[in-house]
Amino acid sequence: MAGKTCPATSEPTLSFAQGLVLGQLSVVLVLAAFIKFFIFGDPPSPEVTASLRATERRSKTLAHKKSLLGLRAATGRPGQPALNKKKSSVLRSPYNLTIGSILSKTYYNVDSHQPESLDWFNVLVAQTIAQFRSDAQHDDAILSSLTKALNGTSRPDFVDEIRVTKLSLGEDFPIFSNCRIIPVDEDGLSLGNGKTIDASAATREGAKLQARMDVDLSDLLTLALETKLLLNYPKKLSAVLPVALTVSVRRFSGTLSVSFIPSNPSQSTPTMMTFNFLDDYRLDFSIGSLLGSRSKLEDVPKIAQLIEARLHRWFDERCVEPRFQEIALPSLWPRKKNTRGPDDGMTEGNIGSVGRSKGRDVGQDIRAEARKEVELKLTVVRTEHKRRFCDGD
Repeated sequence: MAGKTCPATSEPTLSFAQGLVLGQLSVVLVLAAFIKFFIFGDPPSPEVTASLRATERRSKTLAHKKSLLGLRAATGRPGQPALNKKKSSVLRSPYNLTIGSILSKTYYNVDSHQPESLDWFNVLVAQTIAQFRSDAQHDDAILSSLTKALNGTSRPDFVDEIRVTKLSLGEDFPIFSNCRIIPVDEDGLSLGNGKTIDASAATREGAKLQARMDVDLSDLLTLALETKLLLNYPKKLSAVLPVALTVSVRRFSGTLSVSFIPSNPSQSTPTMMTFNFLDDYRLDFSIGSLLGSRSKLEDVPKIAQLIEARLHRWFDERCVEPRFQEIALPSLWPRKKNTRGPDDGMTEGNIGSVGRSKGRDVGQDIRAEARKEVELKLTVVRTEHKRRFCDGD
């Protein structure tokens, strides 16, 4: 027993200092690879990015339509006839007005009608945008509203006050073209693939007509911002990082859908105009960034990708099918309060006084003209009398 020896322990091949250095070196290499390939790596081309986004949006749209069709098949909604609404006993209509009768009376054949150009509409839109740009040049309302919106309650605590340094509303105008009418149901799905209208589907409650038009804008709309990132850890204002961003919209192209939702007197809802864009749109940005005060990082690709993705998501969540925007339309029935003309600045209180003053002026003018006419006749009579008297001599 005493002759047994303890087994020899293996000595570590690396000392503590060597292990620490190796660990630190591996962390540095991982950080360097992350910064090089993730932050400063070359972004994909705009064509590839646009194609990937379009494919993703299209898959979401198809999934939404499939879920709607499945819900209809389960509840049997397509077979439901239009609800019988209470109608006026005085104002009568010869028959139920459907989208088929509207197309027939306006001589619009969905199958054969050629898409229309919207040159006149482009001129009106251009005039409106030009007036908006002119007003923005002489008024700081848009700049004040934009600054207030950027510094609202949703601004994080680690972001300092945001200041707008540049705002350009562009110089060109959007071009609308290729307008066509598509029959759709209450959910925005085409009736008969937009060609042959199913009579039973066209008489369903909520069937409507939708105008679709292509829109293209190639311009440079620019918004430049400056702010500071406040690092409040481990204590407040431990460090401050100046940040400058420039976001420009270079091009937008897509398909705009416009339709109307009739008013509902029983619910006191006005007539609504709805619009959205199909999922085949393309929106190109140009984003520049500048980080730091002394050692500045310029145009970091990853920052541009994050901002562009956030802007696309913001637009998709508001204006891209199946979502849409609603605008309440005012009543088009002619009313006295909506009448404008030469005297539209008058109030009811001074209309009478102004009318009386005008009446007095008119009366004075008439009396002056009558006096002049009498004096003229007297002058003629006197002249004739003198002539006769001279002839008698």
